Amino acid sequence: MATWLFTALLGQAFFVVYVLGFYGRHALQGQPEQWRRVLPHGWVAGDWLANAVLAGHLLFTVVILLGGAVQLLPWLRRHAPALHRWNGRLYLVSALILSLGGLLMVWSGKAVGDLSQHLGISLNALLILGFAWLGWRAAGERRFDAHRRWMLRLFLVVAGVWFFRVGLMLWLVLNQGPVGFDPKTFQGPFLTVLSFAQTLLPLALLQWVFHAQSSRKPAVKLWVAGVLLLLTLAMAVGIAAAGMLMWLPRIAA
Repeated sequence: MATWLFTALLGQAFFVVYVLGFYGRHALQGQPEQWRRVLPHGWVAGDWLANAVLAGHLLFTVVILLGGAVQLLPWLRRHAPALHRWNGRLYLVSALILSLGGLLMVWSGKAVGDLSQHLGISLNALLILGFAWLGWRAAGERRFDAHRRWMLRLFLVVAGVWFFRVGLMLWLVLNQGPVGFDPKTFQGPFLTVLSFAQTLLPLALLQWVFHAQSSRKPAVKLWVAGVLLLLTLAMAVGIAAAGMLMWLPRIAA
């Protein structure tokens, strides 16, 4: 689990560098219209509300990915509990804003993909809201073990957009090109499956990890460790592909 988590956090840090290096750089240079090179429905001149929602969505993506990494530090929980609590509150507020902004972007026609993908994204957003509430309530009731589990689930669903990109690039590398979807319309059965898998697969695996941790059977723990190792290697390939083929070229352009 620790190896998987370290790899995921490293990959998410790479994604944060990309968001800041591409979207942040062009915003600071007064060229937010360059966002349309990546997002077809990106910055629209004169549409201040849609632009504000998109900019806020990008900003809180950075905040929540960095905040989530900080929250997972055992040292912080043990030696700086006040900082852990306040960072946790910021994390929950960011999750709320991020999920509501995502829903607004999807159903206002600002997102690519078809209805099935929009439903997958909406499921992710609704689970973010639900897990944030359950995690906050468990902390308020001082049920800290339940709080930890809900926050781990929240961490995974918040990273759904990141999982989507990593999974897509892994798929492209394995198939040496787009298979199961049309890259022009960005629609197809693979993208439909991925839009739901980005949320449901990590949650299912986490639940399996919880089961293994409470199991007294060494075989169960061994199976989980083996599967996590394979998935960590696959994720590392997806991260490398996303970085080399998508994130770094856009930062450098």
